[in-house]
Amino acid sequence: MHFSVFYERACERKGGEAAMRAMLPEVVSDKELAKVTDDRVLSLMTHCIFRAGFVWQIIDRKWPQFEEAFSGFVPLYWQQVPPERLEELAQDERIVRNFQKIITVPVNARMIVEVSEEHGSFCKFLASWPHDDQVGLLMFLKKKGARLGGNTGQYLLRMLGWDGFVCASDVLTALRNFNLLDASPTSQKGLKQIQAVFNHWHQETGLPRSHISRILSYSVG
Repeated sequence: MHFSVFYERACERKGGEAAMRAMLPEVVSDKELAKVTDDRVLSLMTHCIFRAGFVWQIIDRKWPQFEEAFSGFVPLYWQQVPPERLEELAQDERIVRNFQKIITVPVNARMIVEVSEEHGSFCKFLASWPHDDQVGLLMFLKKKGARLGGNTGQYLLRMLGWDGFVCASDVLTALRNFNLLDASPTSQKGLKQIQAVFNHWHQETGLPRSHISRILSYSVG
């Protein structure tokens, strides 16, 4: 299946090629990504985790207060935070008081610190990961981090500007409509099917994988 089929449909649905392309997500270079500091990574991880299963606009609106409550998300502090600090946050009205999500912060902070000790920073590690193996990176985040499985890890990479796909419902519909996906998108088999399709279309078009992902969603949404 040539990607031009989806591209043309997306252009039709979004008011023309120029209008559609103006709506595509930003992709940063590996060099730019490597400059992102570890505190911003922990902040974005936590942002994505709190968004999951909740109204995104509420989390986005309250995020400056989250930054205050979590003192800027410095991983070296949060990896060994005293338990009583976490209990205080569970009563802090500045944030959404979901304790199961609050306790992901020290787990993810430890992951970030460990990766940074080996690679110089977490985003230097991300910048070195091959874009044709997003599945491997997602498995790493799920195994080493907390609540970073499913689409949460995918949205984290998108927010950081790492070039990859997001298994949004419209993307999955587009793939299934053309028999390009016959397994669960949460299984390794399904993710590898999706990866193979995106790698093929990237080679065919030269488009970033994140743009291919968004265009797919526009073709049916």
